[in-house]
Amino acid sequence: MGRLIYSALASLDGYVEDAGGGFDWAAPDGEVHGFVNDLERPIGTYLYGRRLYDTMRFWETANADPAGADPEQDYARIWQAADKVVYSRSLAAPATRRTRVERRFDPDAVRRLLQTSAGDVSIGGAELAGQALAAGLVDECHVFLSPVAVGGGKPVFPLGVRVDLDLLDQRRFRGGTVYLRYAVRRPDGAASS
Repeated sequence: MGRLIYSALASLDGYVEDAGGGFDWAAPDGEVHGFVNDLERPIGTYLYGRRLYDTMRFWETANADPAGADPEQDYARIWQAADKVVYSRSLAAPATRRTRVERRFDPDAVRRLLQTSAGDVSIGGAELAGQALAAGLVDECHVFLSPVAVGGGKPVFPLGVRVDLDLLDQRRFRGGTVYLRYAVRRPDGAASS
């Protein structure tokens, strides 16, 4: 059975995008990228909203040289090897391999996926992750706080949804990014991981 993991790069003041929709300030350096790659290796399936999928599909054609040790080449191999589910009402067909399109987010279908998954499942995009958090599906949150305050934009966690968390791990990187790994506490008080 797989775990559902919400991973996000965010500003110190809690946004995944600034007020203009930008997120270039969150680009990981080599040290952070290598760490992210190690976290992503057990991921068997990525769940994306349309906008994040459009950003991430870059990795489909990124150089994935099997001999390359560069963190970006390594991530391209990881991403290409995983299945992807894109939630979109307008996307006619996926532009990447190992990808299927679902017209709506169905919590029961995600539960079934988790029960039958040999690997972990990653959910990306604050809005889609917000739906999964509201449905009680997320097991862990991995947040990378970038050393910048952007003053507004799209929040990393959904407004109006309470999420109680237990800190499992933390790490500070040389460039100032801080990684925080949390288990989502269930309504009965138990941590999910």
